[in-house]
Amino acid sequence: MNFALLWLYLPIGAVIGFIAGLLGVGGGAILVPAFLLAAHAEGFPPEHAMHMALGTSLACILVSSLSSMRAHHQRGAVNRHIVRQMAPPIFIGSLLGTFVAAGLPATPLKWLFLCFLLYVGQDMLRRPNPVGGRDLPKLVGLVLMGLVIGVFSALVGIGGASLTVAFLVWCRVGMHEAIGTSAALGFPIAVAGTLGYAINGWSVAGLPPGSLGYVYLPAFFGVTVVSMLTAPLGVRTAHALPVPKLRRIFAAVLLTVAAKMAYGLLVSS
Repeated sequence: MNFALLWLYLPIGAVIGFIAGLLGVGGGAILVPAFLLAAHAEGFPPEHAMHMALGTSLACILVSSLSSMRAHHQRGAVNRHIVRQMAPPIFIGSLLGTFVAAGLPATPLKWLFLCFLLYVGQDMLRRPNPVGGRDLPKLVGLVLMGLVIGVFSALVGIGGASLTVAFLVWCRVGMHEAIGTSAALGFPIAVAGTLGYAINGWSVAGLPPGSLGYVYLPAFFGVTVVSMLTAPLGVRTAHALPVPKLRRIFAAVLLTVAAKMAYGLLVSS
């Protein structure tokens, strides 16, 4: 197993852990492009780099979401009712999404991820203090929304927080509670997504040493060890900040990543 470049992933883990706690995300919006850069530095086959970035991102979210969820739960910011109803369909949707992603070429996946970042980023920036539009739907509505969030999260390698937080805030759930609940729902997404990408990449030839399917273990260990330490700090910061500032921070992070990714795609095209 190649751990020679483990140092590449330690600072990524520190940032991801803090962001996971601050915004209730698993950090996929940062992890995927970061892993793509690291994959290029390590000389991975370009046809596998995007799928490995997605799979490894979801594996890291397993740990960062768990650490973030625990810290938010201690502050009473996790809505158990929502988690119980949305977790099963989110798990199923995420697992299905990995099989869809495995059959797609890398470039469309990158453009899909970029469009997702731009949409969520501009929405957060345009509406820093949104007013909820309706009450939470009944069980059927939550199940359908869970499936959609699960499938899309697996396609772009995220913990689903951008979609989950936006949905819950629109349904008049408080911002801090939406962030905490989103952190909890990121865990079933990550479990199913990691499993799916590991299975789909199991028999693929040409993957680098240290790979478990499309999950690159040196990156996983490097990121998760540090992210567990910084996630609680992010949670404390989140509960000390007002809602509009939280949304502007989220928007700035997403749009910066989108700009970097767009540049890379245009240069390589």
